Amino acid sequence: MLPMFLAAVDQTALATATPAIARDWGGLRDAVWISVGYLIAVTIMVPVYARVGDRYGRRETLLAALAVFAAGSAACALAPGMLTLALSRVAQGLGGGGLMVMCQALIGELVPPRERARYQGYFAVVFTLANVGGPVLGSLVVSHWGWRWLFLINLPLCALAAWRISTLPKGRSNPEAVALQDAVGVVLFAAAAGLSLVWLNFVGHRFPWLSVRSLIMAGTATLLWVLLVVRERRVRAPFLPVELLAIPGIRIMGLTVASFAACLFALVFFFPVYLQLGRQLTGPSAGLLLLPLSLGVVCGSALTGRLVARSGRPSRVPSAGLGLASASLILLGLLPPSLPTVIGLGAVCGIGFGTVMPVAQIIVQTLAGRERLGAASSIVSLARSAGGALGTAGFGALVFALLGATEPDAILRQGADPQAAAAVSLAFHSAFLGAGLLAGLGCLVALRLPRIQL
Repeated sequence: MLPMFLAAVDQTALATATPAIARDWGGLRDAVWISVGYLIAVTIMVPVYARVGDRYGRRETLLAALAVFAAGSAACALAPGMLTLALSRVAQGLGGGGLMVMCQALIGELVPPRERARYQGYFAVVFTLANVGGPVLGSLVVSHWGWRWLFLINLPLCALAAWRISTLPKGRSNPEAVALQDAVGVVLFAAAAGLSLVWLNFVGHRFPWLSVRSLIMAGTATLLWVLLVVRERRVRAPFLPVELLAIPGIRIMGLTVASFAACLFALVFFFPVYLQLGRQLTGPSAGLLLLPLSLGVVCGSALTGRLVARSGRPSRVPSAGLGLASASLILLGLLPPSLPTVIGLGAVCGIGFGTVMPVAQIIVQTLAGRERLGAASSIVSLARSAGGALGTAGFGALVFALLGATEPDAILRQGADPQAAAAVSLAFHSAFLGAGLLAGLGCLVALRLPRIQL
């Protein structure tokens, strides 16, 4: 649980710290890459760790990922500027991807199927507490010690996690598992994902949507995705677990998780920014207003784990939860942002989001079988990190495009006048509506999940 906590909390802990970092170095629009860079690296590395873990042993692969994550954390703590920090976050994500997928794969290796629901519920609570509680923790650390301590604290925790993981059963290597041989696929995937997110983050404020630069970037990204799909279908040992994506239930679960993660990550990262810019709240106050969402996710995850452990039927829960979250986000975009509204809708939205992750790994691992636990876990982790990266970048692109001439860095330095505050509120409320529609789409997709009896 500790490696899972470390990987998850680092995805969101900088949400409330982002304005402080932007004040130090300038460029709130560029500060989005502190989060997106980490998520890109996690997305790229998830399938790599899955293949390596299935073949050479999951415990040893998890220990290696911890070492990379610790080195990246140290680099972030020593970063002298925004660009260096963003690159260090990418390095940190190269280890974070392994923490995610190997923790989930080890549960599948050590725990029988019927009991996995209970353990996945525990893991979902830890994951969501870290994800949604990250901004609260980040605001407290930044206000008392400074944002660099968000990374320094990882070093002793990584050492503790490595010691505890070394006491787990070693497990067996599996020479028959598919080896990682598709270096070209790795490069194509990294280039396609990176260029797509760069375009999504820059278009609309760095250059117009229909400019030559925008069209070249979008066209190149599309070409890279096409080349990747063609290659992965032809190569004998593909980088992406396309053999599992051919199973309809796994493909549907991946799309469900991606839509869930896009909404949750965008909400967690940008909601504190909205409260500080549009409502002129302090960092700690903005972080505390995420607690209802956090507690809602924890309650939803815990209840889902227990319900599925008793019934053995996990398939219908995600659609109900995403429907609840969709309604809450749409109301959040339409209603005035009073304190009771934020608290109440945040809690209900969290309960809805909490239903997805406890059953995602169970469904995918059940459909994939024991011999492909690592690759199966990578589907969920890949969908979550890719959805989170796209959601964060897309939400930010929409907000900054709607802000128009309103400059967020000036609001950070001088405070917002009524006109600027109104522009910020309108932009964020429109983005909340978009997130609600995306959650509704995820609900419709989840209705097609196959019925499974554990």
